[in-house]
Parts: sequence; C-alpha cells; structure tokens
Amino acid sequence: MSNIWNELEKPFLILAPMEGVTDCVFRAVIEKAGRPDLFYTEFTNVSSFASERGRHDALERLTVKPEDKPIIAQIWGKNPEHFGELAKNLESMGFAGLDLNFGCPDRHVNKAGGGAAMIRTPELAVEVIKQAKENTNLPVSVKTRLGFTYVDEYKEWLPLLLKQNLTALTVHLRTRKEMSKVAAHYELIPEIIKLRNEIAPETKLILNGDIKNHAEALALYEQYPEIDGFMIGRGVFQNPYCFTDHEPTKQELLDLFRFHLDEYDRHEKEVEKYPYEPLKHFFKVYINSFDGASDLRVKLMECKTTDELRQVIDSYENN
Repeated sequence: MSNIWNELEKPFLILAPMEGVTDCVFRAVIEKAGRPDLFYTEFTNVSSFASERGRHDALERLTVKPEDKPIIAQIWGKNPEHFGELAKNLESMGFAGLDLNFGCPDRHVNKAGGGAAMIRTPELAVEVIKQAKENTNLPVSVKTRLGFTYVDEYKEWLPLLLKQNLTALTVHLRTRKEMSKVAAHYELIPEIIKLRNEIAPETKLILNGDIKNHAEALALYEQYPEIDGFMIGRGVFQNPYCFTDHEPTKQELLDLFRFHLDEYDRHEKEVEKYPYEPLKHFFKVYINSFDGASDLRVKLMECKTTDELRQVIDSYENN
C-alpha cells in the first residue's frame, strides 16, 4: 500500500484539524481558495464510533468527499480497543492515513483522558499507538504538544513517541497549559530536529504553532531544511488563501463567503441535522480589516438562516 507521507514534496503544508472548523464544508472553501497538500478531519471520538448512540456523529465527522483527498482521519479517546475498532474501518472510508490526537487542550477532552492528557499517561499512549497500527494498513501518525504543564516534558515525551515507529509526528510548539497564550517555542526546533534524526530519522517531522501562511512556512523551511512540513491553523482566520501567496480583495472574500453558504446549504440537505450556529465562527474569516466590517458582523450575528445572511451581504454591497 502506498504511503501518502512519502508522496509529499518538502516542505508540504497541512490545514490543522480544528474542532468546529475543519469540517467538509470549510474544507471545500479552502479547496476553492487554495488547498494545502494535505487535509485533516476534525477529531473524532473513538468511543462515540464504538457506540450505537454516538456512531452517527462520528461518521458525520468522518465524511470524505472526492475533493478532500488526500485526507487524514484524526481520532481521539483513551480506550485502546476503541482505537483499534475505528482504525479497522478508516481505509474503506477513503482516508490516506490515521492521526492520533495527543495534543488537544480542551478541558472536557482532557478530563475524559484524551488529547493532551495522553502526555500524562505515556504507557496508555503507547498501547493506543500499538492498537491503531495493528488494526490498519494506513500509515499512523501523532499530533501532540511539547508537554502538558511544563515545556521540558518534551525531553521524555517526544523520544517516547519517536520510538513507536510513527510515519509522521506533528509537534505543536507549546504545552497544554500554555494553550495559545504565549509565543510558540521556536527556540526548541533545533533540539526537536536532533531528537528525530537520532531516534527515528524516517519519521516525517511537522511543526505547528504561529505559522500563519505559505510565506512564513517557506521562511522557516529555509532556516530549518530538515523539517518536512508545516501545519497552519488559526492563520486561515486571518486569510483563507493562506496556503497561497494571494492577498484577497474584499470582493473576493465576500464571494468566498457566499460560496461557504452555498456549500453549507448543499451539505445541510444531505444530512439529517447540520447546525446553523457554528457558521457564526466563520464570519471573521471573510468580514474583517475593512471599513464597516465590525458593524457588518453585528448584523450578520442577528441572522438565523443562510438566506438572511445573503440578504445582509447583498444590502451591504448595494449601499
């Protein structure tokens, strides 16, 4: 079986998995604006997939459309058997790889023992990786943080992960405690590269944290050519064209917003229930940094349907 990680040319770019953001609708938007080399899904709870009650939601998160490919399924949880059960099914769903979420800082996820809480249970993390690898032919990777509470935790945590023969390792250059409140620890990049080279030179190394666009990724790559790829997360909120060097006009952003609404409507008709409320998270992607943007967002927040959103945008343009 081919390995997607070996097919990507350095430095490759990835859209970071973000809860409530990187669903199939927003991936279509980024595809239109300028796609990355690789997409990830939102993270999916392995225990939800393992239960009849939660499987519908899990499968919704794992929706893959042709334009998404290549795409990696990201999953989280703490039950190794549930990881194995979901891993068995992913290849048939059209995924190119499986990524284990050991870095999410959400307190509810951590309280359940998943995400960054895995850093505190290294033996469990190793068992989860083992179960995932034993139950799929897909390449298995991990996304994590430097540590849970202290930066120096990376000195034991990252070597442990690198010894698991992962296909790729993405390191968000902050701890769980730091969230995104401090600058990413770029000063540790040389040490992380050294660890990878010494322990697992075949494992692809991806960096995440404060990388806002294509140009910044290339600048980092020039400084650290041993890095294989870069992951952009919040940068898409500043510029949805961040995987290109294009600076969009206000009109292009408004047109992309309309495309987002069209994709939302199309997908909403295909599924049993698709919530409207999360759409509000995306207004700042398209409506920002121009005169009247703040007032326009206020009006959009009052809307309750996509048709109302379109009417507000049309009225703004016609005035």
